[in-house]
Amino acid sequence: MPFLPQGSVVTLGNFDGVHLGHQAVLQQAASHARRLNLPLVVLIFEPLPREFFSPDAPVARLTRLRERVAFIQALGLVDYLVVLRFNPELAHMAAPEFIQKILVDALRVRQCVIGDDFRFGHGRQGDFALLRTWGAAQGFAVEAANTWLLAGARVSSTRIRAHLAERDVAGAARLLGRPFTLCGRVIHGDKRGRLLGFPTANVALHRRLSPLRGVFVVALQCPDGSRWQGVANIGTRPTVAGTDARLEVHLFDFNQDIYGRLVRVEFLHALRDEQKFNSLADLTAQITHDAAAARAWLAAHLPHSG
Repeated sequence: MPFLPQGSVVTLGNFDGVHLGHQAVLQQAASHARRLNLPLVVLIFEPLPREFFSPDAPVARLTRLRERVAFIQALGLVDYLVVLRFNPELAHMAAPEFIQKILVDALRVRQCVIGDDFRFGHGRQGDFALLRTWGAAQGFAVEAANTWLLAGARVSSTRIRAHLAERDVAGAARLLGRPFTLCGRVIHGDKRGRLLGFPTANVALHRRLSPLRGVFVVALQCPDGSRWQGVANIGTRPTVAGTDARLEVHLFDFNQDIYGRLVRVEFLHALRDEQKFNSLADLTAQITHDAAAARAWLAAHLPHSG
């Protein structure tokens, strides 16, 4: 924990996706930090509490920890980002103890911004009302996070997952405020794409459950900032009897060695669902069609990029 003798402004939550609603909460908290001339501290949990309590029902995460941290830092609002390891000790910590030990003793909270539906502490006994009661007694203010609405409905991670389940990456992007992305390192695959005439970059997902599957028009960003367009398949590759979910990206007009590099893949447009073909020849024909469709979409929608 950071040492903050003058106190701090704190907001906390899962922040999975760092979507427009989360960004609004961070802006709200940052405005208090500027007003009080105090640092802004954001608390996030890893793993997500739902993953801890239901390990056999994995969450289709929008962001891994690395991505959450990167997106929050990119906003330029936060002074300290604290990752709380959600372990048995934290899971069994009573809500009053959480407030006292973490918010009061460690962070010397002066202002807290929290969603009015956020729950914390053992048995989810902590809520907005409890925090406000403690704030009145301990001398810190508590404010409900503003709800961010889009198209008349609340922006939420659940709503974004629903869009992605339908391959509606445009709908997800509207709620995120940016294209949906997956990040990972390029790893060695089985080289089957190269044999078919479509070499692919295999991106390690490190997820038990992907929020997205199918074939998409994508843009891949390399560590040097360069961006390359292409077509990607995310799924289990049923034609070749695959079992694990993979992200395979075929980049247009690309001939570089990026094995081991950490890349970011933006999903721009859905082409089709993943499907099983009767032969590799049928699969190759479909990939040829997918690549042509992706190039046509890019030419129509991003004619000056590349």
